[in-house]
Amino acid sequence: MKIAVGVATSGRKAILACMIDRLAAQTRKPDHLFLSPATDDDIDMERLRSAPFPVSIISSPKGSCPQRNAIIHAAAGMDMLTFFDDDFFPATNYLAETEALLEADENIVVATGHVIYDGIGGPGLTVEEADRILKGDADPDPAPVIEATHNAYGCNMTFRLQPILTHHVYFDEELPLYAWQEDVDLCRRLRAYGTIVRFNRLRGVHLGAKVGRTSGLRFGYSQIANPLYLVRKRTVSLKWALRLMGGNVASNIVGSIKPPPYIDRRGRLRGNLVALRHLLSGSLDPKYITNM
Repeated sequence: MKIAVGVATSGRKAILACMIDRLAAQTRKPDHLFLSPATDDDIDMERLRSAPFPVSIISSPKGSCPQRNAIIHAAAGMDMLTFFDDDFFPATNYLAETEALLEADENIVVATGHVIYDGIGGPGLTVEEADRILKGDADPDPAPVIEATHNAYGCNMTFRLQPILTHHVYFDEELPLYAWQEDVDLCRRLRAYGTIVRFNRLRGVHLGAKVGRTSGLRFGYSQIANPLYLVRKRTVSLKWALRLMGGNVASNIVGSIKPPPYIDRRGRLRGNLVALRHLLSGSLDPKYITNM
């Protein structure tokens, strides 16, 4: 198979360079790496010159969805496309295991892996901490378990490209900037063309880097606006959206009492309240965050 890796990046030049170093250590190298930066300064071009695979820099408007869609179009000649976040460090056999998985079952359209440790809920991991966790994986070679799942986790997800290109199923650019839950939306629209699975042999560490993320105010608005937008599209159920929104609002209320320094809980709560006010007035729109 022809395997491409795509990374949409913004504001994480040093972390991205480290991630590409880990990609270069894969036992099965990607056939092509496509990078879509938000700005020209997001990529260390000098570090790219030593990459043991072809690399293309793809320009697009800023935002997770347009940047990822630009990568999809650029990778059209490939069989599969693995999206990694710029702060996800895959185990060295990640791509080899992904290739074996998709070759063994042609019905798989989306695959995601097992995150050994996720720094997203805390202050985030340093590169050294992530490497230590990855090296110390207690079960690096588990008996294979393939499970059907609702959606892939955006930090590590592989798509079979043919269904995307044939049926024109792309990331929804109505979800701007960070585009929270765009991974869920795309996966749920692709379920008509195959299965979505989680495979425990696809392993890695998500640093959860705090640089390059959207503001608490904007993110809080998206925590309400984006799930309800997906409900209107009928890609997710109202029950799923209410559970997600309820959990996030509750966390922001509790966290606002004594907020941690690494999560702007008060900003997120303010964003939640603005979105709820817009919901009541009938003006709720995911794109509103571009004006905040």
